[in-house]
Amino acid sequence: MKHGKRYIAAAQKIESGKLYDAAEAFALINDIATAKFDETIEAHVKLGVDPRQADQQVRGTVVLPHGTGKSVRVLVIAKGEKADIAEKAGADIVGAEEIIAKIQNENYLDFDVVITSPDMMGQLGRVARILGPRGLMPSPKSGTITQDVAKAIADTKAGKVEYRVDKTSIVHCIIGKKSFGADKLKENFDTLMDAIVRAKPAAAKGTYVKSVFVTPAMGPGVKVNVRG
Repeated sequence: MKHGKRYIAAAQKIESGKLYDAAEAFALINDIATAKFDETIEAHVKLGVDPRQADQQVRGTVVLPHGTGKSVRVLVIAKGEKADIAEKAGADIVGAEEIIAKIQNENYLDFDVVITSPDMMGQLGRVARILGPRGLMPSPKSGTITQDVAKAIADTKAGKVEYRVDKTSIVHCIIGKKSFGADKLKENFDTLMDAIVRAKPAAAKGTYVKSVFVTPAMGPGVKVNVRG
């Protein structure tokens, strides 16, 4: 894979083979994220689990103390009192059968998160094939199927992120923007890592956290020294 001059110049600032302490890593990230826009910063965590095994899944949610830096459009699928509560709580879109039909018939996807009350899940199943592959299908584990829609909206708007191990045993997660600065990025990172460590499956053996990289959207990764 070929890289441009800016990427190569950034990579040259990273000491090959070095494990950086988190504070040092984020100070370096702020130096190598040189794109003309406010780059998203991500964490990539390689875990010692076998995601093919049901008892070694790692998935959950965590509210980052400084949010993600992204505005999130929240769709709430609910009726009656729950719909009224959702509107007052700041949901961007609220609907029921008509929204489900719009997703099904028009491939409507102008939202980032879907929250629903349990009584609507039977109908929401009609669009599972549309929402599921895009990571938009509500689930109890992500806290998006809930009776307390107001709290779910507040958490999402405040910076709740979902982490989930993929088929290569890696968790990929946004932890903020370059403009947050090193201290806030580190606090978000520490919060995410604490959640991932607490989510260690009982069936996981050996080293749980194998490697961690933090990276700007348009730049090289920095390997972080994390024990787990």
